[in-house]
Amino acid sequence: MAIPDVIRRNLGLRKEMSVGFYLTDFLFRKILRQNSGVTWPIHHTSIIHCPERITRGKNVFPGDSPGVYINANNGIRIGDYTNIGPNVGLVSSNHDFVNNEAYTPADGIDIGAYCWIGMGAVVLPSVKLGDFTIVGAGAVVTKSFTEGYCVIAGNPARIIKQLNKTECEAFAAGRK
Repeated sequence: MAIPDVIRRNLGLRKEMSVGFYLTDFLFRKILRQNSGVTWPIHHTSIIHCPERITRGKNVFPGDSPGVYINANNGIRIGDYTNIGPNVGLVSSNHDFVNNEAYTPADGIDIGAYCWIGMGAVVLPSVKLGDFTIVGAGAVVTKSFTEGYCVIAGNPARIIKQLNKTECEAFAAGRK
């Protein structure tokens, strides 16, 4: 069943998401109270801890892909138009080495605009990614890549390709 565009716009529903996604989201978040603190639609298999510590930009819906795990204890900022693939982990804090019930303080995660975090990637505490950083599938990001405009991959992640900054900025200018 298709939802007419005028209804989608008025309710803030995204075209790329099915009616079933929104019905399942309603069931799990509003009735079963799973991820009930999340204020945007989320896939029922995703888990978000401390959603109130997530700052998200325009057209960003962390957890709308299946199996996403987000621990925002130390805060997470996600820039405009960033995509997060299935089974991604964003972990802003670690457990204390001695007392596993306690979390260690750290800087939060800061992800720039127009980034793309590929399937199964993990971003660890204090990491900062610049605009237009593409994280390859399965990568483990242990350090920051603040300059952006690159593709990173591997464990630990490293730059495997530089993007054309002029092309990226022209694309971003066309979306504003």
